[in-house]
Amino acid sequence: MDKFRMIFQFFQSNQESFMNGICGIMALASTQMYSAFDFNCPCLPHYNMAYGLGILLVPPFILFLLGFVLNNNISMLAEEWRRPQGQRGKDSAVLRYMFCSMAQRAMIAPVVWVSVTLLDGKCITCAFCTSVPVETLGNASHLLLSQGEIQRVLARIPCKEIYNGQELIANEVAIRYLRCISQALGWCFVLLMTTLAFLVRSLRPCFSQAAFLKSRYWSHYIDIERKLFDETCAEHARSFAKVCIQQFFEGMRTDLVAARCHLPRKDPEDAGEASKKLLGITDRGTMNMALKSWHRCKPPLHLHSLALPSGNGWAGEGQPPMHPSVPRRETAAYYSLV
Repeated sequence: MDKFRMIFQFFQSNQESFMNGICGIMALASTQMYSAFDFNCPCLPHYNMAYGLGILLVPPFILFLLGFVLNNNISMLAEEWRRPQGQRGKDSAVLRYMFCSMAQRAMIAPVVWVSVTLLDGKCITCAFCTSVPVETLGNASHLLLSQGEIQRVLARIPCKEIYNGQELIANEVAIRYLRCISQALGWCFVLLMTTLAFLVRSLRPCFSQAAFLKSRYWSHYIDIERKLFDETCAEHARSFAKVCIQQFFEGMRTDLVAARCHLPRKDPEDAGEASKKLLGITDRGTMNMALKSWHRCKPPLHLHSLALPSGNGWAGEGQPPMHPSVPRRETAAYYSLV
């Protein structure tokens, strides 16, 4: 139980760890979905390929979109891409990093599905059973069948209970031939994906490490800034609601006092604590204006430096930075009393 708690805390440590955990769960779910899926090939010449390739390609596409949907950064990326320029410029490198990061995580589950499907071999057997070389593996001259009849017979290879072409080609031979091809494609696909992941992880820091660190830093900054803004808005909403409720009950208290009702004495409280958290935003219109201003013109990423004392007083914000003064030479004079 402690191990599961540690794993759960690791997933909650930051956004990337959380998304890695989600993608790992999706990858395990894709294998469970495939194992629980009841594969039924139609065994018809014009439908086998559509069914087999559909099972091979359509679920990975759905899992890829689902990986984007479950990623919390997709809304942040869309918001950052569509927001006005305002007082803060938009860095295309940061947007590309966020999109590539989400795409890499969203690709994990589809890659697992395609790998498992190819290694199992049912989809390739169903899709390409009509392409089995009968001249090499079977006896094409045993029966005088037309090309259409041969296609109908070969289309029934995945369905052992209705296959009636043992004289043309043995069912086990055709299935083993197609499954070997499918497994070879599966292992090649796994090797290709592993090689690409290795090259991306190992070679990218060698060429653009500084740009990669910059993009990664500002991507984290946008995520943290959004979370802090949401927390600040939630805290302001809580304080605003608290003040509204207090004012409502104070008004009710005034009405009851006017009606000469005896009320219990109110304990002294710090009534101004919630008002301090409102930061001067005390009505709905001002809050809406603040939210629109945050979206349209976010503050620039430049912190105001502290005012430094100068010879004539305090240096203002708009003044250019002062060059360090040249150290003066100090001369010591010695006077003799002799």
